[in-house]
Amino acid sequence: MPEPTRHYGGIRRYSSADLGRLRFIKTAQRLGFSLDEIGLLLRLDDGTSCAEARLLAEDKLKEVRRKLADLSAIEAALNELITQCGVARGRVRCPLIEALQHDVNAA
Repeated sequence: MPEPTRHYGGIRRYSSADLGRLRFIKTAQRLGFSLDEIGLLLRLDDGTSCAEARLLAEDKLKEVRRKLADLSAIEAALNELITQCGVARGRVRCPLIEALQHDVNAA
């Protein structure tokens, strides 16, 4: 975004178009788009590039689904380790610490 000149008191005044662009950027970031991807989306905003924007969004959705699957696997592994910690009795090595020292996937 171009930086407006400073007016009296050193305050920059942005136009409503600049504020709309900033809202677009922040919304796209919340959806997981990188600044490079957002730049591409902004360049595609000519009314003729909906198919390209859709492909970018589909790729982002695939990435989000991969991350969700990874998080589900992490959740299951942690849940299992917590359960193992709850049943360990006596002077035994903590199953959680033991798994972290070796391989959490083995838990």
